[in-house]
Amino acid sequence: MEKDKILERWSEYIKELFDDERKEIEVMKGNFAGPPILKDEVRTAIWKMKNGKATGPDNIAAEQIKALDEFGINKITELLDEIYETGEILEDMLKSIFIALPKNDGATECELHRTISLMSQVTKILLRIVMMRVTKK
Repeated sequence: MEKDKILERWSEYIKELFDDERKEIEVMKGNFAGPPILKDEVRTAIWKMKNGKATGPDNIAAEQIKALDEFGINKITELLDEIYETGEILEDMLKSIFIALPKNDGATECELHRTISLMSQVTKILLRIVMMRVTKK
């Protein structure tokens, strides 16, 4: 029974942590399309991936992505460009694995843990490309 209470508390904590109470915003109309995603952007994002990290829900390691040939790079580029153009992302790419890491030894309260999210490698590539575009000077 104690285990069920712990799981229930963690579930409540995660919901509180990621609760979004912002008011719904009006969707802007117009053409806001940016330039298509380029193979060079995909290559750069892949090159910046760190080796030896835990895999996400896709169970694909960065090293596996880095080993892709030109065909694989083309397929990832096509997929990401389609997502970028349409704004529609595959359901599997939205899944994450949350892990709680204690901030200090012996931490028992949820608040004394740091939560990290493990996401798919392709999602990381897309986010990296968007970040590179936003921070480009």
